[in-house]
Amino acid sequence: MFENLSDRLQGIVKKLKGQTRITEKELNECLREVKLALLEADVNYKVVKKFVNNVKEKALGEDVMKSLTPGQQVVKIVRDELTELLGSSESKLNISSNPPTVIMLVGLQGSGKTTLCGKLSNYLRKQGKKPLMIACDVYRPAAIKQLETIGKSLNIDVYSEEGNKNVVEVASNGLKKAHAKLCDVVLIDTAGRLQIDDTLMNELVDLKKAVKPHEIILVVDSMTGQEAVNVAETFNEKVGIDSITMSKLDSDTRGGAALSVKEVTNKPIKFASVGEKLNDLEPFYPDRIASRILGMGDVLSIIDKAEKAFDEEQAIELESKMRKNEFTLDDYLSVMKKIRKMGSFKQILGMMPGIPSEIRNAEIDEKQLYRIDAIITSMTKEERRNPKILNAKRRIRIANGSGNKVEDINRFMNQFEQMQKMMKSLNGAKGKNKFRNLKNMKKFAEEYSDFEFV
Repeated sequence: MFENLSDRLQGIVKKLKGQTRITEKELNECLREVKLALLEADVNYKVVKKFVNNVKEKALGEDVMKSLTPGQQVVKIVRDELTELLGSSESKLNISSNPPTVIMLVGLQGSGKTTLCGKLSNYLRKQGKKPLMIACDVYRPAAIKQLETIGKSLNIDVYSEEGNKNVVEVASNGLKKAHAKLCDVVLIDTAGRLQIDDTLMNELVDLKKAVKPHEIILVVDSMTGQEAVNVAETFNEKVGIDSITMSKLDSDTRGGAALSVKEVTNKPIKFASVGEKLNDLEPFYPDRIASRILGMGDVLSIIDKAEKAFDEEQAIELESKMRKNEFTLDDYLSVMKKIRKMGSFKQILGMMPGIPSEIRNAEIDEKQLYRIDAIITSMTKEERRNPKILNAKRRIRIANGSGNKVEDINRFMNQFEQMQKMMKSLNGAKGKNKFRNLKNMKKFAEEYSDFEFV
């Protein structure tokens, strides 16, 4: 996400960091580049103007100009303003103390409402909620069937009334069903149009009056750029929205919509859809996104993903095996499968600080993980436990069984042995490991998130 903008801003940041003194002329030149980068990213021009003015006003302050490292101080101001532009801090859903919480999803046709309905239901279920989805997109062909298919794949109930075009009636009946099933969250998938019209808005207003939603989420296609701002303004004026979710954010290399809608509507972005799978939904953290755009990494999000993928007890057990040099191929396979759950390598690389753009944007063959999976599962239990017994005959059998060449088996085993040697050398190093579990790592990352600027 934000690849083009990120590359441009990281180049500007790199120039600033090296400056021990910054004149007003040099600052103006840098801010001109920032302005062009934001405009090229399709950020609303009024938002760009306000952003640049705010940075300039703070950067020309007496404390900054007299600082020993004004370059880094200016970078900090840019990051802080970018965070403010994206929403300052994380905003959570409005969950009612008297269930069920009613969430209404609105937006134009094709923005991703139906898919988001499934993703958000899945996300809330993981939070311990019992969701029910109501299919109120009664006009788009196969919309109801699409939501039912999503519900079936997630094992989450969907309420629909085939043939009934009265959305208020469908939603009201669905709420009764939610009460009967003791569901504590109801998500209503509404109809969209190719463009905003009075019929659409009037229907949404009637639906709002009938179901009294605790949260109205506008689903915005991040690839629409500045047009997303016009859509958000109109929906907020006509219907009234509580928050925004950006869909297809993983596909958008510019990011203009995400950088504009919060400032224009004054409504927080609460979620970002970052992939096609029903697990690919993330809470929107403005500070983390700002750091990611500027190339400072997003360690906290990596740890969040790791916490979801790795069971704490299993992580401690693996750490113990590594220290005792007892890490087997079964353990390796287990770790690889958990890493796959965290997302693509490209996503994870994009969150790591200091990764050059040529590496971050490089094409990574995710199939290698499946190839390793095939190699290990083609081995016997004894071979996985004790790879030293892998003679030539066994390696030929594994190559045939996994659809690889013997050279591939040899290469992988050499890599595994090198990794074991590295673990052994780390275990022999002086000092104790400060990060014995993920919680300690997260605490450290939170405490030192501003370390670069101290």
